[in-house]
Formats: sequence, C-alpha cells, structure tokens
Amino acid sequence: MKQKLITLAMTALFLTGTVGMSMAASIKCEVKAVDGATVTLDCGSKAGKLKAGDTVKVKSKAKQAIEGC
Repeated sequence: MKQKLITLAMTALFLTGTVGMSMAASIKCEVKAVDGATVTLDCGSKAGKLKAGDTVKVKSKAKQAIEGC
C-alpha cells in the first residue's frame, strides 16, 4: 500500500513538472508590415523564444470608439 502511494505521488509530481514546461510563452511584439496573408512582427530580443513553424496566437489592442455630438 505504501509503495503504491509513493508511486502515485511521484507520478503526480512528474506530470505537474511536464505540464508546467509545456505552457506557452508570452511575448509582446510590434507589427512591422502586412502583405496579404503575411504579417511581419518585431519581437526584439525575445524572438529567440520562437522558431519557424510555431503556432502563435495574436491579440490586437482594442481601439477606442470615436464619439460625436
């Protein structure tokens, strides 16, 4: 019984560590150019965290509404 609990605890620790490493990186970039379906981003020194073929999620800043009289 004690060996089963130890095995279960070690498995839980391993899975927790593995899930933590697979979390996505959060990088702020600036759009430099848009050409059709191609977008060029400038991520500065943090570009090294990305590699060719990575899937990325892009969110744009919300634009304020223009209110009139």
